[in-house]
Amino acid sequence: MELTPDLLLNAYAAGIFPMSDSRDDPEIFWVDPRERGILPLDGFHLSRSLRKTIRQSPHQVYVDRDFAAVVQACAARDETWINDTIYDLYMQLHQMGYAHSIEIWDGDELIGGCYGVALMGAFFGESMFSRRRDASKIALAYLVDRLRQGGYRLLDTQFLTPHLASLGGVEIPRAHYRTMLANALRVAGHFNRPATPSPQELVQRMTQTS
Repeated sequence: MELTPDLLLNAYAAGIFPMSDSRDDPEIFWVDPRERGILPLDGFHLSRSLRKTIRQSPHQVYVDRDFAAVVQACAARDETWINDTIYDLYMQLHQMGYAHSIEIWDGDELIGGCYGVALMGAFFGESMFSRRRDASKIALAYLVDRLRQGGYRLLDTQFLTPHLASLGGVEIPRAHYRTMLANALRVAGHFNRPATPSPQELVQRMTQTS
């Protein structure tokens, strides 16, 4: 069966997602973790040091300025699950308005970011990267704020890493995840509607719930 953008969206809606063993492996397999990683939108942990970094960093935050560059940066690792087929599918989803990136820039240099797929009230976070200290954490903070302001109910991180756990990520059983996903798919999220806040506004809003 050919893997198409519509099939991929249906897979996300069913609670599964694609991976490959490596960049050069043409094969793709479906993943449905028994324990699912999520980041509760009201539970993002904004540490004191991260607040300071956000306030003081001379960064600029953009949405979808260079989606392809974010995915390429996420795949530019010794070990990656993003092969050419998966990359092409995300590019198609981006063109269709389903896949988005939060990007941290320093002038003309892309220094960090994250990307994922938005479907109704669920956002499926796929990957993130940093070329400067805490750049991916800053991107994730802006993503969480955008999802909250846009009416989303679920931020799926697929797996729980120590990095995500330090930011408030948790693991939940598959059955619990499926319930949360079903509820999120009943509401409409609006990814492009919220404005990007200033660093001060972001810290103030996130501090109220962290």
